[in-house]
Amino acid sequence: MRTITIEEHFATSLFLAGPGSSISQYPEIAGKLLDLGEKRIAEMDSAGIDVQVLSMTPPGVEQSPAAEAITLSKEINDQLALAIAAFPDRFCGFAAIPTVDPKAAVAELERAVGSLGFKGAIINGHVNGRYLDDEYFWPIFESMQALGVPIYLHPTKPPKAISDIYYSGFSPVVDEFFAGGGYGWHIETGIHIMRLILGGVFDRFPDLQIIIGHLGESLPFMQQRMNRMFTTERTGLKRSISAYLKENIHYTIGGFNYEAPFRNLFLEVGAERILFSADYPWASMANAMEFLKALPVNDSERQMIAYQNAEALLKI
Repeated sequence: MRTITIEEHFATSLFLAGPGSSISQYPEIAGKLLDLGEKRIAEMDSAGIDVQVLSMTPPGVEQSPAAEAITLSKEINDQLALAIAAFPDRFCGFAAIPTVDPKAAVAELERAVGSLGFKGAIINGHVNGRYLDDEYFWPIFESMQALGVPIYLHPTKPPKAISDIYYSGFSPVVDEFFAGGGYGWHIETGIHIMRLILGGVFDRFPDLQIIIGHLGESLPFMQQRMNRMFTTERTGLKRSISAYLKENIHYTIGGFNYEAPFRNLFLEVGAERILFSADYPWASMANAMEFLKALPVNDSERQMIAYQNAEALLKI
């Protein structure tokens, strides 16, 4: 069975010296992020992964000043393009874009997709506390829709003011994981998607497609409740909440190798909206493959999740 994983990360030395400097506390992870060569390919072969769709590891460039974000995005995309050229059957890419400057972001997106052959872009959450439902960012959506490529909306920590209220008061390490991958950034991403829906982004750009990870960042569990609360009469939207969640959003496994939340996601959106992912190197490719093989789905649905949905969405 062919496999394509679409939330697989890398880094450049320049990024690790700047926005990604905190990753230095995980030297083994940092080494794997920098490797876009034979060692990564060997690990993919060992796990049974055919293709990785690569993207810059969080925190990305969203919290960087505009000039730095522009420089970093070009450097990141150029290095990724070289890796894809070296292993064209094994790697694809999502572009880093300087989201803080939408005009520059559109220019870099058009270069990355049009000239470098990338399959979309990754955006790491809010931009210095500013969310993408703000019309300031809508030129990016207009470009994504015109190009016919998706955005991977990756989690980031909530704005500091929110973290200070909600996710502090414990030990430094507990605060860090509470605001981050332990809880906060998943809720943050779910809220961000709801802001896009309630802000009318998908009514303005009905063909826009966004990918989120971690079995839906809590949204599938809340879908039926939100349908009841956010009626079209209350919101003025053209469709129900579940319609946007089923027609404009795709969901990856992304290191959440847990059967119960997978069942919930599967029941709410169906196999055709679910994409395989390992979240390498932050999570194990081998464990992701074991989970894929054990999913409570039929063979046709498993193939959709393993590679067919990614092929269709990303035109691989």
